[in-house]
Amino acid sequence: MRRPMLNGDKCEKYFSLQRNNKTIMIELYLTQNNVPNSPTFGKYYPRVSYKETLNIHDMAVHMAEHNTPFSEGTIEGILRDFVKCTREQTLMGNTVKVDNLAIFKVSCIGNGCTKLYDADADKTISASIGVMKKTDKTGPAVESLKLLAQATGDYTREELNKDGRLSWTDKAADQIAAAKGGSTNAPSGGLTPDPSPTGEGNGNGGGNNGGGDDTPNEN
Repeated sequence: MRRPMLNGDKCEKYFSLQRNNKTIMIELYLTQNNVPNSPTFGKYYPRVSYKETLNIHDMAVHMAEHNTPFSEGTIEGILRDFVKCTREQTLMGNTVKVDNLAIFKVSCIGNGCTKLYDADADKTISASIGVMKKTDKTGPAVESLKLLAQATGDYTREELNKDGRLSWTDKAADQIAAAKGGSTNAPSGGLTPDPSPTGEGNGNGGGNNGGGDDTPNEN
C-alpha cells in the first residue's frame, strides 16, 4: 500500500520525523591505508556505505508515493525530458542550475600546448578534441570533455554538514568494539556522536593523501 501523498509542509514534517527517529542516516565503514611509503600509511578513513542506486524510474515511484499529486508515468516522463534537455543545454555551453541541488556544466581537460603556432610544422592550436604526441608543440587544445556537478543551495558542503546524520555499519562498530576490547555486535549508531565531529580526510575516504577518493570538490 502506498503512503499517503504529502505536499510541501507535510513532506518536510515527514522528513523531520524520519530524521529524529534516525531512519534517515548515512552509514560509514572503515578502510585502512596500506600503501607502502605513504605519509598516511596505517591511518583509518571513513567511507560511505551506499545502500542502493535509484534510477529515474525509481525516483518517479518515490516522488509519486509521498510528495506530489502526479502519477509515476508523468513524473518519469518529465525527468527523462529534463535529462535530455540538460544534456542539450550543457553541450551548447550553458549551465543548468537545479535549485538546492547542483549546477551542471561541461568542462574540458586541456592538452597543454607549448605554442599557439608551430612554424616548423605549420600548425596552430585548434579548438578540437584529440590526443597530442609527446613531440607535438601544438595541436588539439582539448584532450576530453567532462560533466561537472557543483553543489548549490541546500546541497552545499556547509548545509550537508548541518543536515547529515552519521552512524557506523555493524562491521565498523564491531571493529571499533574489538579495538576497545569490548564485546562485538555493538549497536550500529551507538559509537558515533550525532552529528559526528569532522574528522581527517574528505569525500568518500581520505582525499588525495592516500586514504581515499581524490576527486576534486567543486564547492
